[in-house]
Amino acid sequence: GPAQRSALPRPDTAPGAEMADEAQKKPHLSALVGHTNGLTKPASLAAAATRGGGGGGGSAGAAAASSKKLVIKNFRERPKLPDNYTQDTWHKLHEAVAAIQSSTSIKYNLEELYQAVENLCSYKVSATLYKQLRQVCEDHVKAQILQCCTDSLDSLLFLKKINKCWQDHCRQMIMIRSIFLFLDRTYVLQNSMLPSIWDMGLELFRNHVISDKQVQNKTIDGILLLIERERSGEAVDRSLLRSLLSMLSDLQVYKESFEQRFLEETNCLYAAEGQRLMKPLIACVEKQLLGEHLTAILQKGLDNLLDENRISDLTQTYQLFSRVKGGQQILLQHWSEYIKNFGTTIVVNPEKDKDMVQELLDFKDKVDHIIEVCFQKNEKFINLMKEAFETFINKRPNKPAELIAKYVDSKLRAGNKEATDEELERILDKIMIIFRFIHGKDVFEAFYKKDLAKRLLVGKSASVDAEKSMLSKLKHECGAAFTSKLEGMFKDMELSKDVMVQFKQYMQNQSDPGNIDLTVNILTMGYWPTYTPMEVHLNSEMIKLQEVFKTFYLGKHSGRKLQWQTTLGHAVLKAEFKEGKKEFQVSLFQTLVLLMFNEGDEFSFEEIKMATGIEDSELRRTLQSLACGKARVLIKNPKGKDVEDGDKFIFNGDFKHKLFRIKINQIQMKETVCRGTD
Repeated sequence: GPAQRSALPRPDTAPGAEMADEAQKKPHLSALVGHTNGLTKPASLAAAATRGGGGGGGSAGAAAASSKKLVIKNFRERPKLPDNYTQDTWHKLHEAVAAIQSSTSIKYNLEELYQAVENLCSYKVSATLYKQLRQVCEDHVKAQILQCCTDSLDSLLFLKKINKCWQDHCRQMIMIRSIFLFLDRTYVLQNSMLPSIWDMGLELFRNHVISDKQVQNKTIDGILLLIERERSGEAVDRSLLRSLLSMLSDLQVYKESFEQRFLEETNCLYAAEGQRLMKPLIACVEKQLLGEHLTAILQKGLDNLLDENRISDLTQTYQLFSRVKGGQQILLQHWSEYIKNFGTTIVVNPEKDKDMVQELLDFKDKVDHIIEVCFQKNEKFINLMKEAFETFINKRPNKPAELIAKYVDSKLRAGNKEATDEELERILDKIMIIFRFIHGKDVFEAFYKKDLAKRLLVGKSASVDAEKSMLSKLKHECGAAFTSKLEGMFKDMELSKDVMVQFKQYMQNQSDPGNIDLTVNILTMGYWPTYTPMEVHLNSEMIKLQEVFKTFYLGKHSGRKLQWQTTLGHAVLKAEFKEGKKEFQVSLFQTLVLLMFNEGDEFSFEEIKMATGIEDSELRRTLQSLACGKARVLIKNPKGKDVEDGDKFIFNGDFKHKLFRIKINQIQMKETVCRGTD
């Protein structure tokens, strides 16, 4: 206790100097006299000591009489320590430290213990002594952590236990430092890498108690709980709280372990308080400024916000209306009406047919973006948008379905360089979303099948993978029955390739293979669109090739019937002009007309009709493509866009074109599909 510590020498004074100042004390070496410290003073040392300080008065008189100073010289040799002195002394010190740590009485006088430490330090065992002391303190601290971890206490009891452990540790380290003060002020002070005995105690407590995650978390949680309770108006032990916070500060873990969580809890508290206190006031303001005027606000401004795609304002509108009772429902109604009205303007106007599908896709992207960014992906807005799309897109029966099929054809047809494969896949996915809204899926199928047939037969598909991807999407959306015929068309094309490989080999074995390269596609009638048969007058060489193929095919597949579809035929013709040779990609009807000009330079409409056997309206469109289009291989007389009876057609020997191979498109008859017909 305090009485014991008062007997110790002052820590800021060298022990030898203090002992010299005290009245009637023996010289410094007298500490070695007697059995207290385990040493017996040799005779020669005793005599020297007597001369040096036998009595204060006698020494002074002798000095005055002889006018001489008495000088005590240092010993030439240091006295040797008795055997086991270091071990015995450490044992005594260990017992004292253990008594302090266990809060029991110390058997030895504190000054005696202090002197023992000084003696050990004088004989160069300071390093060992410091190491042994640290180990003893560390073992004690480890025992404390084990006790804290094994006890299952509630938060408050745990805090009290940790606090007592800390207070005991501080008290113990003060007493231990007092005993080992000489070691602290000499050896430790001279070694900058070593912490002082007090700092060592802090370090050990920090490393083995507070740095233990379980103890640290439970301590911090408990402190925060106390603070929370006090903030809630409960009475708490403030002295306990103050002591624990002081502990964290002394151990230098306050900032890293406690402060951040404390600030977060404080922030949450005041944020919650702000919300709690502001909520009634805000509700009152919202009701009067917003809730009473919902319909008027939307009628005056929502359409403009949507038309101009004002994302920020739409986001704010949604957030404000969601905070007022009934606000979101009114916003939903106006949202649905806007989509129906805007979509109807796209669909019902025939002047917009050319861009209808693209405008629908753009409009769908726009409303999707608004739902995602402004309306927080609210399912109610999504479902209402789908219903609105389905409503307006079917206000005009059949036409949207037809135009969607045509749009798909434009994207899948060869020559479409607008998109990469990845972009094309994304476009097809978007088209399928629009496709889901239409009711006339049978109309879509009819047009899609017809366009697919053209792409397959003329070899103008941009990508087989893209074609099959679209087919897969349709199958997933409408079922296998919807796509069974379309899949059959692909199978026919694959089988036709195999047939033609065999036919080429067959022709090589013929005595007169001819000079026309014939390619035939075998189509199953049930899979493909219905084509009206048209009998035309083929030249003899073509007829011969037809018969050769018929003999070949029926020889392998007896019982089958072949029906030639002249409307689907096409050819590549070579022609010579003044400018040079050219090649033309043309339909079979165009081929029959052009081959006539091998026999003459000029023919009338009636002559061509009689020679080719082509049906009247089909022949007129064919002649228009050859004489009135961009590539005018024939010259019509008289000039004009329409072909009339009596018109004459002359071979254009002066024909010029920058390309060597020119595709002359057949003018198509306007396509229409009525409900209930295929």
